[in-house]
Amino acid sequence: MSPITTHILDVASGKPAAGVAVILEHKTNSSGWHAIANGVTDVDGRIGTLLGADDTLTPGHYRLIFETSTYYPECFFPEVTISFVVKDVEQHYHVPLLLSPFGYTTYRGS
Repeated sequence: MSPITTHILDVASGKPAAGVAVILEHKTNSSGWHAIANGVTDVDGRIGTLLGADDTLTPGHYRLIFETSTYYPECFFPEVTISFVVKDVEQHYHVPLLLSPFGYTTYRGS
């Protein structure tokens, strides 16, 4: 399993949000943010393969960018960016997004 995973739940319908493009970026001191992976949510609203199981993380700042306008064309937030910190590279980082046309929330998942 990827060391960083995500999923999107459409809280307005109570269903997973399929077909949403997601970009994973890592911040480097020398060149700012650098895209390291991307994917599209499946029928369960999940992306479990952003990184390969053998890919290693380095401590630092990461962010997931969700292209939410592909799911909700008339949404208020056409893009959602969630930044987070990886301190322990041995841990799994699951970052869920709860989404509606006019709001979103997130948390550290398991």
